[in-house]
Amino acid sequence: MKMGEIERLHATGEAGRGAEGRRIAVIGGGIAGLSTAWLLAPQHSVTLFEAGSYVGGHTNTIDVTVDGLTHPVDTGFLVFNRRTYPNLCALFALLQVEAVETEMSFGVSLAEPELEWAGTDLASVFAQRGNLVRPAFLVMLRDILRFNRETTRMASEGGMPALSLGEYLDLEDYSQAFRDWYLLPMAAAIWSCPTHTMLAYPLATFVQFCHNHGLLQILDRPTWMTVKGGGRSYVRRMLARLDDVRVNAPVQRVVRGEDGVWVHTAAGPERFDEVVFACHSDQALAILGSEATPDERRILGAVRYQANVAYLHTDTALLPRRPKVWSAWNYLAGKGAPDARPVSVSYLINRLQPLPFQTPVVVSLNPFIAPAADKTFRRIEYAHPVFDHGAIDAQAALPSIQGRERCWFAGAWTGYGFHEDGLKSAVAVVEAMGVEVPWRRGRVPAAKRAGTALEAA
Repeated sequence: MKMGEIERLHATGEAGRGAEGRRIAVIGGGIAGLSTAWLLAPQHSVTLFEAGSYVGGHTNTIDVTVDGLTHPVDTGFLVFNRRTYPNLCALFALLQVEAVETEMSFGVSLAEPELEWAGTDLASVFAQRGNLVRPAFLVMLRDILRFNRETTRMASEGGMPALSLGEYLDLEDYSQAFRDWYLLPMAAAIWSCPTHTMLAYPLATFVQFCHNHGLLQILDRPTWMTVKGGGRSYVRRMLARLDDVRVNAPVQRVVRGEDGVWVHTAAGPERFDEVVFACHSDQALAILGSEATPDERRILGAVRYQANVAYLHTDTALLPRRPKVWSAWNYLAGKGAPDARPVSVSYLINRLQPLPFQTPVVVSLNPFIAPAADKTFRRIEYAHPVFDHGAIDAQAALPSIQGRERCWFAGAWTGYGFHEDGLKSAVAVVEAMGVEVPWRRGRVPAAKRAGTALEAA
């Protein structure tokens, strides 16, 4: 099928079951699974299995009524930018998804020691006036500039030491204030994991991510965007092109045979030519069960996950005490040892999305106190991959099992854990299966089979 025909099918919604194609099961309805199914649909017969009640995964848009108005609010996937989300931007352009500019301000509010500050401007940096004469706080500001300068140099020159983030901070004698009041709260907020987990994060991966996303510079940062009307608008446009989408249909097991792959659900077994596991790696391993090869067990089992609970609410007790510190992302911590605290982040959605409400609407991840019940709309459970050395090694080894015995693996866990990574993994899989990606004209490799390396997306 030629490039123009693929674009026409996707644009008109005619993309569906290709009579001449293979029958392919996609397990998981997050960004990786949804985009895999959408990209395969013009040439193949695709069935998308989603265990939950909706398709979208971390793209979870919920209608809320506040101040007498009802409006969609995003609770998972919130922002992207043109610099580091090239595939997602290209997909949105093809889908004609509208986006608006947003902000990515960051604030910190600690109970012990009593400390609040934000990086929006000088007024927010010193919103707590005592910080002006707090030596540790001034050392923190100095260390921020030093860390940004040194890690930018490392990212530009290459050859970063094979250390964890914690080992590097110890080696270079960064202050405890820099660790506990800035770097670890910021990192834990980005990756939705406890601060002590971030200390084990490989330095090279951490620095490269921060460098790519403009987090190590004051000027020339990327402009962040959010989907107008909520992320579900792109999900709905992609679903309109798919013929066979099954929600509340968890896959119980997958059995590989000489005649194909048998996918078992509560409705019974179905035969497919191939299957794409677009779920978390531990979920894929559980579905394969005894069918998993030693290499699959080693690679898929190396990635750990952090369980997180999010609340959608309007309780301002879960924002910094000083309104001047209120930011798009707010790291909060109660009493306790800093390295043992679970990540507690409140996203002030009014700063991230163009909401019509005056009342603050908040998504709090692992709040150290629960929001008031009468101000809570929804409790949501998420899981986020933990990117330690084992996970990074698993990512490097993943191509060795792609396509073997009719099975493929995709998901944000194959990259940094974000939306672009989920989509990028889908692009890599479908191109390795010989399918063109509309926004990557002329870059389609020949179909690759078991054991061959995937082209980098």
